[in-house]
Amino acid sequence: MSPQELAALVEGRSPRAIAATVARLVHTGDLLPGDRLPTVRQLAGALGVSPATVGSAWRTLATAGLVISRGRAGTSVLPGPASRVPPRYRDLADAPAARLDLAGGAPDPELLPDLAPALARVARRLPATRTTGYLDDPVVPELERLLRTGWPFRAQRLTVVDGAVDALSRVLEQVVGFGDRVAVEDPGFPPLLDLLDHLGLDRVAVPLDAHGPRPDALAGALRSGVRVVLLQPRAHNPTGVSTTPTRARELAAVLRTAPSVWVVEDDHSGEVASSRDVSLGPLLPDRVVHVRSYSKSHGPDLRIAAVGGPAVVLDRLVARRMLGPGWTSRLLQHVLVDLLTDTQAVEAVAHARRVYHGRRRALAAALGRRGLHVPPGDGINMWVPVHDEPTALARLEAAGVRVARGRPFFSDLAHAGGFVRVTVGVLRSEDVESVATALVAAAQP
Repeated sequence: MSPQELAALVEGRSPRAIAATVARLVHTGDLLPGDRLPTVRQLAGALGVSPATVGSAWRTLATAGLVISRGRAGTSVLPGPASRVPPRYRDLADAPAARLDLAGGAPDPELLPDLAPALARVARRLPATRTTGYLDDPVVPELERLLRTGWPFRAQRLTVVDGAVDALSRVLEQVVGFGDRVAVEDPGFPPLLDLLDHLGLDRVAVPLDAHGPRPDALAGALRSGVRVVLLQPRAHNPTGVSTTPTRARELAAVLRTAPSVWVVEDDHSGEVASSRDVSLGPLLPDRVVHVRSYSKSHGPDLRIAAVGGPAVVLDRLVARRMLGPGWTSRLLQHVLVDLLTDTQAVEAVAHARRVYHGRRRALAAALGRRGLHVPPGDGINMWVPVHDEPTALARLEAAGVRVARGRPFFSDLAHAGGFVRVTVGVLRSEDVESVATALVAAAQP
C-alpha cells in the first residue's frame, strides 16, 4: 500500500488515529502478514505531519504486536498468533465453533482423576520430596519403580519428559540428523508430522490395515533407506487401530533385515486404551524406544511422558536435557506417583477406560444401523470415511457438530482427504443418535 493510499484512509492526524487505522487494516486483511508499511518520512509527508508523529504510531503498533521494525529493512506487518502454530495443527484448529465439539482429540475433563487430593497429599510430604540439587536423578525413585513394573519390556534406562511429542522430539534428535528418512504411519498424528518437517526429516509413508502397519509397506520403507520407524502400537491416532501381537512379530521380522534402524513407539493413550500394550521391544532388544504418555489418562496439565529404551539413546537424551530444562518437575512426578497408587485415582482411570470403550461402541453401532460401518477401534477417536471432506465438514457444521478434517493427518498435505476424525471421548450418550445421523448424512455424495 502506497503512502498516499494509506494516508487517504487515516481519520485524524494524531499518533493514535494513525495506529488505529493500520490496526483496522491488519484485522480486516487489507494489510497482510509481511506487507511493508511506508517509511516514517513517506507517510509523514503524505499526511502533512511530523515524522515523530508517525514514529509514535509505529511504536504503538509494535508494542501491540502488530508490526515489526527492522531498521533499514523497514516496518512490516507481523504474522498473527495463529501463524506460530505449525501448519497441520493450524489446519486442525481452523474451524468454526459448534454446539458439539468433537474435534479436539483431548480426554473428557469429567473422567480425569481429581488432582486436588493428590496435590494436598504431596504438599504434606513436601519437605521429603523437594529437590535440593541440580544433579539429582531426573526420575524420582518411586516413579521409576512403578514405571518398570508396567513397562512392556526390560528397558536399560527410563526417564520422564514433558509429554509425548516432547519425548518423540528428544529421541529423534539423538538418532537421526537433518535430511534423514523416517518411516511414519499414514495417516498419522499431525503434530508428529509437523515435528518431522521442523527437524528437516524426510517422511516415508507406511499405510495401515486393520491389524497395524503393513509389513510390505514397511519393507519398502526400509529399502528406501529410513533410519527410524515411528509406530503407535495401540489406539492409533486417528484410526483407532491397535497392532496385534501377530502383526508385531511380522514387523519385527521385517526389521531384522535392517539391523541399524531404530524403532520409536508412541503409546499416547496409555492407561485409557483398552488393548494390550503390544511392543516390539521384547522382539528387538536394544533397538526400541517406547514412549508412554499420561496426558489422556491423568490430565494434559501433568505434561509427563515416560521414555524407556537403550542406554545409548536415553543417556544422551538425559544429558541433552541437562543443558535445557534439566528435568521434569519432580513435584509433578510425585503427583503422578500418588495418582498411580491411590485407590480412587486408579479406579477413576479404569472407569474412564470403560466409558471410552462404551462410547466408541455406541457410536459405531449407531452408524452401523444407518448403513455406515466403521470399526470402533481403541482410544478416544474414530476415523470416519466420507465421500467429500469439504462437503462433509460443511454439512456437519450446519448440524452444529464440529469434527477434525482428515487432510492434516496424511503425510502428504495435498491428499484429498476422504475422512474425518471424531473425538468420541467427549460424546455423551444422549448425543450418540443425533451425531450418527449427522455423520451419515455428511458422508454421502
